[in-house]
Parts: sequence; structure tokens; C-alpha cells
Amino acid sequence: MSQLTHINESGETQMVSVDQKSITHRQASASAKVIFPSDVFEQITQQEGNLAKGNILEVARIAGIMAAKKTHELIPLCHPLMLEKCKLKLCFSDTDPEILIKSTVALHHKTGVEMEALTAVSVAALTIYDMCKALSHDIQISAIELTEKTGGKRNVSK
Repeated sequence: MSQLTHINESGETQMVSVDQKSITHRQASASAKVIFPSDVFEQITQQEGNLAKGNILEVARIAGIMAAKKTHELIPLCHPLMLEKCKLKLCFSDTDPEILIKSTVALHHKTGVEMEALTAVSVAALTIYDMCKALSHDIQISAIELTEKTGGKRNVSK
């Protein structure tokens, strides 16, 4: 059975020690959705995402990248990392009234970047909500999940 790595044998919270780990190429991808009422989605897509506050896809992309770089400031036990890659893809769905967000984060280090990838899509989704809330408060953020992780003890692929 796996143990929680952020809890020591005395039950105290701890930052995981990575001093004995090897440096490897580590990459993680995550995804999220922002779901809109149909009429709001139609209005946004007709304007190609250009609202009074700016282009929602581009502002959200920048917010997601900035958030990934600052994950250690937001999540208490994350290690500060020098990311080598942080890429966000945001697009309007062709089938549903939603914006799809995907992130890929990578570096060579002793610890992974899952939290950075998840933080990137979460903050990008929150940014879209913030930029669109004047149109409706019936916007949902959904399906935030890790979709892939490579380079550590375990690889994940969904």
C-alpha cells in the first residue's frame, strides 16, 4: 500500500525530499472545460472570443502559463521549479458550448510537474470565468484532470 509522502512517521506535514532522486525529463499534461449557457457561448464565438476585457483565449493562456510558474507559491508543499516548457492550448468545442483547455509542462528535474499542469488549466479556466461573468454566472468549470505524466516513478496516461 502506498503511503502519503507529505506526512512523516509522526503525522506531521513535510515537504517531500528529492535529494536522493535522479534528474530525468519529466512532463505532465492536464485538461479542463469551461461550459457556457448556449446563448452565451454563441455570443462569445461570434465575437471570436474578443470581449470588452480582451481576447479570452489569449488572456487565459497567459494566466495559465503565469500560474504554472508560480505553483509553488499557491500549493504549500510544491517545490519551486524552473520550467523548461509550458504550453496551453485553448479552443472552442465544435460540438458543445464549451472551451477546452489543455496544458503540457516539462523540465529536467528530480520532481514532477503534475501540479504545474493542473494549476495551469485551473487558472486558465478561472480567467475565462472572470472575463465572461458579466454575460452570465451560469458558467461551469469542469473536468480538471491530469491526462498524462512521464519521467518519474510512475507514468500515467488517460
